[in-house]
Amino acid sequence: MSFPWATHYEPKNPAMRWIDERLPLPRLVYNAVGAGYPVPRNLNYFWNFGVLAGVALMIQILTGVILAMHYTANIDTAFNSVEAIMRDVNSGWLMRYAHANGASFFFIVVYIHIFRGLFYGSYKAPREMIWLLGLVIFLLMMATAFMGYVLPWGQMSFWGAQVITGFFSAIPVVGEPIRQWLLGGFVPDQAALNRFFSLHYLLPFVIAGTIILHIWALHIPGSNNPTGVSVKGPQDTVPFHPYYTAKDGFGLGVFLILFSIMVFFLPNALGHPDNYIMANPLSTPAHIVPEWYFWPFYAILRAFTVDLSFFGLFTIVEAKLLGVIAMFASILILFFLPWLDNSPVRSGNYRPKFKIAFWVLVADVLVLGFCGQMPAEEPWVMLSQLAAAYYFAHFLIVLPLISHFEKPLPLPGSITEAVLQKHNIKGEREALPGMGSDTQPQPAE
Repeated sequence: MSFPWATHYEPKNPAMRWIDERLPLPRLVYNAVGAGYPVPRNLNYFWNFGVLAGVALMIQILTGVILAMHYTANIDTAFNSVEAIMRDVNSGWLMRYAHANGASFFFIVVYIHIFRGLFYGSYKAPREMIWLLGLVIFLLMMATAFMGYVLPWGQMSFWGAQVITGFFSAIPVVGEPIRQWLLGGFVPDQAALNRFFSLHYLLPFVIAGTIILHIWALHIPGSNNPTGVSVKGPQDTVPFHPYYTAKDGFGLGVFLILFSIMVFFLPNALGHPDNYIMANPLSTPAHIVPEWYFWPFYAILRAFTVDLSFFGLFTIVEAKLLGVIAMFASILILFFLPWLDNSPVRSGNYRPKFKIAFWVLVADVLVLGFCGQMPAEEPWVMLSQLAAAYYFAHFLIVLPLISHFEKPLPLPGSITEAVLQKHNIKGEREALPGMGSDTQPQPAE
């Protein structure tokens, strides 16, 4: 995407001109995140989280490469190698804590990024491909995080791998062979640790490649904005640099401050104490839970406790399989969201009923997350069932009905008009001197 009013890269330094003529990388950067990329002038701080997700990935890759230099993927020495990293490697403790908490912060910013897209309708045409690629990135993140959690070979690592891979055994006929193929045996062992380590090292680079496609797809239609109204002219945009590089820089500073507080003062707050015990196949932890970012999906998995049967005579689908199907469906349903929500209005700011349903969904996901960390007993099982039922009802029933019957609020004529109304400014000259239509040449009287 290139608006007609976008500035073109013109290197003034002879060295940069020489590079640009032979490898136009400076031009690519200029057109991607520089002044050559105009963006809506009303983006708020929720648009920072895409950049923050990229920074979080870079932290994970850099710390992960350093950790891999000292880690040994062997069931007899993996746990001790992690302890050696913590105690004997210079700044090893910092690398490990930054990597472990970096994963949590990566998921935090991605979850906020997803819910921002849900509220402002960033999944609607013409940005469907951006949304679909973002979900692919999310699935790759989940796979990478799961395999990374296995590597320390603590109690929760081992039994988490045992439980998660056990999902596949619920698939009739082929389930158990698939599970054995994934693990390289009947239980998590040396073969599983080897392949999990290899894939955990590889997938972040796959994620980085998919992010490039994600950004490429974003630059075709351009960024969405809080109004959901398309760009009408140059008065609706500002160059990405320096306006949003400065804004993203401020957000990055806040992110790094919070991240540093977590790493230096609360490094184990988001972890599980059982993972500081070496894996023991003969000792099952009292309460097996995944990492916190999997809790909502874990709650959906455990919400199914009764087999689907024909009047109690014979079982059609076992409860375990129903849970597995529902867990995967809870993510796959998001791929169909652009076609489930048929409202012509993108932004939730102008959809009063959608706004209520959105916040109910947020509360529902938080309830699922809370239930996911609790023991599989009442009242948490019943609460999980109710929350899981609403989760699917939101996308399959509530959202289509709202998009059909809802009467949206009047949309502004343009992004500029919305900005001027928000700040109670009557003319564009007062809002952005030199950018508004008032500055255009006027006909002679």
